[in-house]
Amino acid sequence: MRCLGLDLGTKTLGTALSDKIGMIANPHKTFKFKNYEELLKPLRELIEDYEVGEIALGLPKNMDNSMGFASKRSLEFKEFLEQHFDIPIELVDERLSTVEAEKYLLDADMSRKKRQEHIDAVAASVILNTYLRMKGNGKNEQSKS
Repeated sequence: MRCLGLDLGTKTLGTALSDKIGMIANPHKTFKFKNYEELLKPLRELIEDYEVGEIALGLPKNMDNSMGFASKRSLEFKEFLEQHFDIPIELVDERLSTVEAEKYLLDADMSRKKRQEHIDAVAASVILNTYLRMKGNGKNEQSKS
């Protein structure tokens, strides 16, 4: 089952998709938006076209584990998604995901302009990879008992 990773910003939504067996995450696309309703159609198409079975949404906590404005925005977006899609949505701690994504793009020797175009989708893939690892570890824990 494919998973969809989401990195919510104030004006953009980065997306990433896993492979069919839910092991490897790849950056997909970044959507620009003014309001959440504008995201419904492209997200519905992604979910249907790629047969997505679950969503990993980044939760940007502060370094002290507290939740600020960005966290509240993600929680509101999760509620919005739950109203429109009948699919499990898991929140994933995304502290430093954008920093990690920037490092990947710098290591790939990508120009500043190209990095700006791809950073949100790469951050979504970092979030999704984190989720897939957590989920895989949970399966391993269950199989041990």
